[in-house]
Amino acid sequence: MISMDKKKLIEAVNKTLEDKGKRKFNQSVEFIINFRSVDFSKSENRLNLDIVLPKGKGVKAPKVAVVGEESVTNEAKKAGAELTILPAEIPSYNSKDKLSMLANQYVMLSQPNQMSAIAKNLGQYLGPRGKLPKPLIGDVKGAIERAKKSVRLVSKGKYLPTAQAFVGTEDMPAQDIADNAEAVYEAIKTKVAEGNIKSIYMKLTMGKPTRIA
Repeated sequence: MISMDKKKLIEAVNKTLEDKGKRKFNQSVEFIINFRSVDFSKSENRLNLDIVLPKGKGVKAPKVAVVGEESVTNEAKKAGAELTILPAEIPSYNSKDKLSMLANQYVMLSQPNQMSAIAKNLGQYLGPRGKLPKPLIGDVKGAIERAKKSVRLVSKGKYLPTAQAFVGTEDMPAQDIADNAEAVYEAIKTKVAEGNIKSIYMKLTMGKPTRIA
């Protein structure tokens, strides 16, 4: 059985960051989990978790797009949303360039009553890419802040017993990266028993995996 030791986790983060070298871009830090005795071909076992990173995503925090009526979009602008889309504007985003922009640059939130219009006009492109908006319910500012800090962790394919999540960037403090990784681990434990976790690694985009003892 693997159990998370915070001291060893921080040691693994530090070792990972030691090998970052000099790159022309800010590398991501990935948290990789390998499983045993989990049949991911069964839908009930597949991972599809949205996890809020307590220390955020550093400079790689995504832009947020909010779809909704004018009262909601006005509030979203004040709360830091980089793009707002009114209901009448939804069809105008059904072009290859705009759909690609939404999928690659934004995390989307939408008032629930606009979800059907989004599915009709944009769903064919955004759906297969896992980029359909999440329902915007309750506090707009809080929802935007969570969206900027969240990562999605999914099983890789039906059978491959591994999952990988972004937990920070190379310029973040090791303690912050460790806190984010711990949050991911705790979220996984709500879905997969700790005894089914075979091994855990930390890895930079261009670095070698560091096993967490």
